[in-house]
Amino acid sequence: MNVPEIRIRQLTDRPVNDSGDYVLYWMTAFRRAHYNFSLQRAAEWASELDKPLLVFEALRCDYQWASHRLHRFVIEGMRDNAADFADQRLTYYPYLEEEQGGGKGLIRELTKNACVLVSDDFPCFFLPRMFAAVDKRLDIKFELVDSNGLYPMHATDKVFSRAFDLRRHLQKELLPHLAEPPKRSPLKGYALAELDALPKKITKEWKPADLDAALDGDKFLSKLPIDHDVRPAPITGGSHAGRKQLEDFLKNKLSGYGELRNQPQEDAASGLSPYLHFGHVSVHEVFAELVDQEEWNPSKVSGKVNGSRDGWWGLDESVEGFLDEIITWRELGLNMSSHRDDYDQYESLPDWAQATLAEHADDQREHTYTLEEFEQANTHNDLWNAAQRQLVRDGSIHNYLRMLWGKKILHWSKSPREALAIMIELNNKYAVDGRNPNSYSGIFWTLGRYDRAWGPEREIFGKIRYMTCDNTARKVKVDKYLQKYSAGGSQGEFDF
Repeated sequence: MNVPEIRIRQLTDRPVNDSGDYVLYWMTAFRRAHYNFSLQRAAEWASELDKPLLVFEALRCDYQWASHRLHRFVIEGMRDNAADFADQRLTYYPYLEEEQGGGKGLIRELTKNACVLVSDDFPCFFLPRMFAAVDKRLDIKFELVDSNGLYPMHATDKVFSRAFDLRRHLQKELLPHLAEPPKRSPLKGYALAELDALPKKITKEWKPADLDAALDGDKFLSKLPIDHDVRPAPITGGSHAGRKQLEDFLKNKLSGYGELRNQPQEDAASGLSPYLHFGHVSVHEVFAELVDQEEWNPSKVSGKVNGSRDGWWGLDESVEGFLDEIITWRELGLNMSSHRDDYDQYESLPDWAQATLAEHADDQREHTYTLEEFEQANTHNDLWNAAQRQLVRDGSIHNYLRMLWGKKILHWSKSPREALAIMIELNNKYAVDGRNPNSYSGIFWTLGRYDRAWGPEREIFGKIRYMTCDNTARKVKVDKYLQKYSAGGSQGEFDF
């Protein structure tokens, strides 16, 4: 099965270099050996040109919010990739930058000997700018491949303003794309040529990483110019851990997802978001495993195009609720960030939201806190402080409390713009799944994106949906949560 054309994009039309030594796949966002359209496309090129396939995966140290936490998670994934590629007919080249600018010139040197460059079409963070800059210096064909979601990002030009609208669109358009999944094993069926060795000039100046050594204690990581105050989260990165997480969720938690997922004290969430963000697990794999377990096929679809989140799949309520999260809500963020460069800017909020926030920007605030006070969980409210401590300690916030977390930052900041800046900084610094389209969806939702005007109109919020800590504590059980994430609380009593 060939990669669907709708998932392949090139920034500038250039020819293939038939005299090159290999096809180069630059793995940047879909950091996995399975269910990966980008790797599959690179294998197609290698087979067609009868050239070896070189997979290059790197980690720079000068990206914004670079930290011990994020670095370790990514390197754990690289180690899994090295193991998965060990018995396949390709050359895997992992590179870890040890000082700022240390990797400068490497991708240009690699492309000098390449026939074609393939990479990952991820619409967020610094990757689009990086690819645009690289493209200007290339002489060969450069393709970006979309392996983000079940629905191709560029299958529509419309930017959806509500989950309801995207859900209705998917009910009409998604099924044909489900019939074109990536291969589980992208290289299967190809007898690829083998690469004798990388040029010595490359391996001498940019030494391939020793991934086991990099993960042996903190000796390697501690010398990197990254934020070492943000310690590793209590989860292991990589596709192997991600698959175990998926297996456990489907087997033990999916059936109770609908009833329990909003309860902070219950271990009901999938825990897949960090693995989806770094591409260690594909949503196609999640979907394939789920429908296999549920014995689902397209004939079970109701056929109703009504935008409802219940009933379309013909599955249990918990299963449909989970599918709505990993498809509708996840791909809503992909839709925004792939079509609007300002997806992370205040001006991208709906006009009604900007108007009502502006009207109330000067309202009196009983409490206001600085970024540092928020970061240190130093507010007057124990529940908000507990959510912030979970973010700092674990690299995540329970989904229901994350909404409250953002709403109260709006409530307790000097202005809506400052609230947005604080949310982005804290989320992207500490959340393992931050810097992601879905993260920005959650942050901007607290300010009105994907929502409607609500009444009664309130101080500070205006017509933005309002939430309170006291009401949240009445709706969900939080006693054990507060105990675990108190200032002196212990970790490990239960996992999310």
